[in-house]
Amino acid sequence: MMSELNRIREIAEYQFGHGAGTALFPEDIKIEYSKNTGRIRHIFSEDKLLANFRPNDGLLTLTIAGAERLLKYYPGFKYTVTVEDEFKEFIVQGKNLFAKHVSEADEEIRPGQEVVVTDKENMVLGVGRAVLTRDEMFAFKTGVAVKVRRGRDRHT
Repeated sequence: MMSELNRIREIAEYQFGHGAGTALFPEDIKIEYSKNTGRIRHIFSEDKLLANFRPNDGLLTLTIAGAERLLKYYPGFKYTVTVEDEFKEFIVQGKNLFAKHVSEADEEIRPGQEVVVTDKENMVLGVGRAVLTRDEMFAFKTGVAVKVRRGRDRHT
């Protein structure tokens, strides 16, 4: 039987690439289960929420702390979108990232993919879900590129 740690690491590997599981989830994780279903809901390390488990599709949603761990310990992370400097404050506040404000984006990004929004110095500003592919982010002059779920200000 697969341990819960191995299971969530495997999900992270599937979702973010080989090596992401051990980068995101250290040995000391604490798992919180749903009171109703008994399934995994939240994953913590050192009292910091790293990720939430989405029961509808079985994938993970990142928190700021989880995104920071991925960028620090997993150099191969391919799901970042960089925002123009003058619009950093909007992302930090949890506002959506518009296509015209994207300065860089990884090739691997597809709509629906969990992404990390960074500044040019690679500091995590927010986390969310891509709405467009990388090419669309640069081709479109209007519209949302990333639906930001949580900005650095709302640090949960």
